[in-house]
Formats: sequence, C-alpha cells, structure tokens
Amino acid sequence: MVAKLALENGTVFTGESFGASAEVTGEVVFNTSMTGYQEILSDPSYAGQIVTMTYPLIGNYGVNLEDLESTKPQVAGFIVKEYFDFYSNFRATSSLGDWLKAHNIVALQGIDTRMLTKMIRTVGALRGVISTADLDDASLIDKALRSPSMNGLDLAKVVTTGKTYEWDAIDKTPFALKPIGRAKKDGRPWFVVVYDYGVKQNILRRLALYGCKLLVVPASFPAEKVLELQPDGIFLSNGPGDPSAVRYGIENIKKLLGKKPIFGICLGHQLLALALGGKTFKLKFGHRGANHPVKNLRTKKIEITSQNHGFAVDSDSLNSMLIEITHVNLNDGTNEGLRHKELPVFSVQYHPEASPGPHDSEYLFDEFISMIEQEHAPAV
Repeated sequence: MVAKLALENGTVFTGESFGASAEVTGEVVFNTSMTGYQEILSDPSYAGQIVTMTYPLIGNYGVNLEDLESTKPQVAGFIVKEYFDFYSNFRATSSLGDWLKAHNIVALQGIDTRMLTKMIRTVGALRGVISTADLDDASLIDKALRSPSMNGLDLAKVVTTGKTYEWDAIDKTPFALKPIGRAKKDGRPWFVVVYDYGVKQNILRRLALYGCKLLVVPASFPAEKVLELQPDGIFLSNGPGDPSAVRYGIENIKKLLGKKPIFGICLGHQLLALALGGKTFKLKFGHRGANHPVKNLRTKKIEITSQNHGFAVDSDSLNSMLIEITHVNLNDGTNEGLRHKELPVFSVQYHPEASPGPHDSEYLFDEFISMIEQEHAPAV
C-alpha cells in the first residue's frame, strides 16, 4: 500500500506502508541505534514523535513480549529504509509489522532515510504527517504545517500512570538477573517513590535489582503526599515533551529538595534543573541513539551512552555556587548531568538503564543507593 510522508518545509516522500492504514502527525526525528527498535518504539519519551531509524534494515528479529519499555508502542509513527517481514529469533512472538498494525501505529518503508536524516540535521526537527489515505501533496503539507509543535507541550500528563502501583518484581526481565543491591540492615528493601513522567520499565527493573521496593506515582502526585509515605529516596523518571510545560512537576520537586535523596533521568533531570532555578532549551535535532559519548567530569572517564531527548539544560543558567556540572556531551558540549553541592540530589540527561544501549553508566544506580545509605547512617 502506498503511503506518504510530508514535512512542514514542503518536502514529500513516497513509500510503502507496513503498519496500520491511517494518518498521523508528529515531530519527525531520527535514532541512530542499530538494534533495539522494540524498546525505542515502546519508550514513552517518544510520544508525539515520528521516529526514523538510520540503520537501513529493521524488523529482522521480530517482536517479543519481554523487551517492551511500556505496555504498547508510544511513537506517533515509524519510518525505516527497508522493513524485513521474515523475522528470525527464538524469543519472537510476531513480526514488527503485525505488532504495529495491532496497535494502530502507522509505519513507512522505502524512502531515502539518509536524505531525511541529513535534512533534519541541517534544518532541525520538523513537523510531519504520514498518511495511507490522503495522498495529495498540498493537503499533506498543510496538515504538517497545522500540527502542534513540541515547544510548550506537556506530554508527561498524557503518558503517566493513572494510579499508583507497586513494583518489586525483579523477575520482570528477559533473563533471570541476580539482585545486586544492598538492602537495609534489617533485610528490608529501600523504599523509593518513582515519579512517572513516562518511565521505562527497565529503569524500574534496575532500581529493583539494586534493592529497592518501588511505588510508582502519577506525574502530578502532590509532594506532600510523597513525604507522608516516608520514602527512603525519590526517583524522577524520563518522559516526553517540553520540560518547562510541566509546571506541576517543577513545583513538586521544589518542595522535595533537601527532604529526601533524589535521582533524576532525562526529563527528570530537566525538571530538577528547572526546580533548582535553571533553564532548558530545545535542541536543533535532539540526541537519540545508543552511542553518544559523554565525559564524566568527576572521573575524567568517557561513557558511551543511550540517549533520547529533544531538550537540554542550560548549564550557564545554574548557580555554580550550589550546583556542580558532572557530565558533558562530547558531540556538542551540552549538559548531561548535575549534582547539588549540599543536598543529596543528582541527575543525568542520558539513560543509564541502557535499553537499548551500553552499560557504561550502570554505576549511577549504585550511587543512588549509596546516597540513600549515607542519609540513613548514624550521626558520628
């Protein structure tokens, strides 16, 4: 079936549909990962976006029920150079195309993804529309121009959980993993409240493996109620959209600063920076892939990281008397991490849970547990 992608700059690509027969608008972005398309598709941080894979062949290992980062695909649409329907993997339960059709996700193959990627790198992320129904170029371009921008858009409220729930099962992982965390002296796990702005399941798995019992709460859950729960620590998750639009999240974090140890990832990092008085800005085309080099300014080591974000923290906007910049992106020099000099608070822009991606930054979960332990250590 013929399908078209039209961009707000007037460019139109014609290809073939391998997903649902429908029409969808979104911000067109690209991801440079060679594998992990299932994790990417089910990552809530991609809500509202049409994701283009730069690796040319996608679909060859199918889809399974164990590698999902949420309960369903979260992308607005999906674009590849070549889709491979005849999958082969011992864990696969269906083809990628069938899975996308079952969840009504529009997908396009057969276009020049290198041209599209170079265009996005040159002019920045573009609004677009994929359609299998309307194939009129002028009509599609007009729809792309009228689609919403990511600037000022709060998508955390769209993807967050509707109710609180507990997560303490470390067996929710593709392969059995032995716990590597440190429980309390009485043997009980550390109790961590997780703010769900679009949390990935592998983040929950890693926290559980490090000895945490988790209570996941909605993005707008009041800070006062969090403190009433008396957690040992608080985690701020990843998520989609413009961080400056998540005002309720910023205000809640302000009330929690200094009360409990806090660890943030991705959107959680940005919201923490805003709560600390900093600013954020939209990147030209974002960081999305599993091979981004980041320098740890404390250890001077280079970490290869998994990333997925379209906004970044302005390091110059942070109070250097109180905030230490801990990590920096070696591709463009943008902020990748911060730590409060007095309070038990730190965060990173990238994804140390590595799903998909390398495990160079696994140590950050251990640092969070160490921070919690220090807060509970008896005064000397």
